[in-house]
Amino acid sequence: FILSGQSNMAGMNPKESFAPTVAAEFGKENVIVVKSAQGGQPIRKWYKKWTDANGKPSKSAGERYDVLMKQVKPAIKGQSLKSVTFVWMQGERDAREEHGKVYEASLKGLLAQLSGDLNRQDINFVIGRLSDWGLKNSGRPDWKLIREVQVKVADSSPRGGWVDTDDLNGTKDSLHYNKEGYAELGKRFAEKAVEL
Repeated sequence: FILSGQSNMAGMNPKESFAPTVAAEFGKENVIVVKSAQGGQPIRKWYKKWTDANGKPSKSAGERYDVLMKQVKPAIKGQSLKSVTFVWMQGERDAREEHGKVYEASLKGLLAQLSGDLNRQDINFVIGRLSDWGLKNSGRPDWKLIREVQVKVADSSPRGGWVDTDDLNGTKDSLHYNKEGYAELGKRFAEKAVEL
């Protein structure tokens, strides 16, 4: 299970609810969980071939992905993996920067990039849909679009799934979740991953 994304993934402790839930299903000895997340990061920090709506690339494309893979590769070395599931909680930064038009291509590109690097065409993926916080925030014009793209990408693949986060906000005005919210997020991610 590869967990990555920005602040709401960074805030989630996989040992609290994610890992115990998947371990209860598959056995602790059969589960590897790797998490690498950093707040405030756009998807281009993971997707190496990212371009904006005008086709302009980014010099920092793939920086976070490289960090992630430096954790993933040693964790799986010598292991015979029956399945790989990528868990993704990201999109807030892209909504703020108005990159919603390229988010679908970026997300699909990231999934293909991961499949290629791990030499597997059978990767499952779970997306945490952005909460409804940004729908009420005029400074996030692409929030609705990115939410829709996340659901569309997940629903269009038999290997994809998504989880709702609308009720996890710490307070009505908070983009981030409280302790209980993060625990619930981990549980939802794990349950969807098990289902896949």
